[in-house]
Amino acid sequence: MTESADSIIGIYRRHGAAWAKARGTKLTEGVWLDRFIRMVRPGASVLDIGCGSGEPIARHVCSHGHSVTGVDASPEMIALFGANLPSETTELADMRSLNLGLTFGGLIAWDSFFHLTPEDQRLMFPVFRRHAATEAPLLFTSGPAFGEAIGTLEREPLYHASLDPDEYRRLLNENGFDVVAFVAEDPACTGHSVWLARRLAS
Repeated sequence: MTESADSIIGIYRRHGAAWAKARGTKLTEGVWLDRFIRMVRPGASVLDIGCGSGEPIARHVCSHGHSVTGVDASPEMIALFGANLPSETTELADMRSLNLGLTFGGLIAWDSFFHLTPEDQRLMFPVFRRHAATEAPLLFTSGPAFGEAIGTLEREPLYHASLDPDEYRRLLNENGFDVVAFVAEDPACTGHSVWLARRLAS
């Protein structure tokens, strides 16, 4: 399935506008986002990794008084983010090689991180660590168990993968994060499997 994983950026470049239209502005992630926001220090900046169009997640974070830096590897997605949230910062970058030289008061990788292969996911935890300030929350989605799956976007195959929950816990711990909560296939969040962690003091 690696070929499908390697094609993710191109798919979002071709179909970013269609994805944004289908995604809409309805906030189905509100319970988790609000929990995350309560953990971010007042006025702290948030890093949205795989930000897409900025709707509705980054906009919701901004509405609570936080600036957001949106990172995406698709120029088309970055353009949509900039149009929707012109006061916020954008970075065109592949999350796998992200090194902004900054730390943030919170990190989000919602429905983005899970497009990476298991091998690339393992390598992301040091990326999370170097961008997270002490006590910064990290919010991301995964699958409920180890495996790979193929969805579709505009009839093109869309790759997803997940590690086992025990491995996520180990990787978080090894990289200085404490797991606050994990819910597999949360019925209160349209079946998403959601992780919330916090960066510990070094």
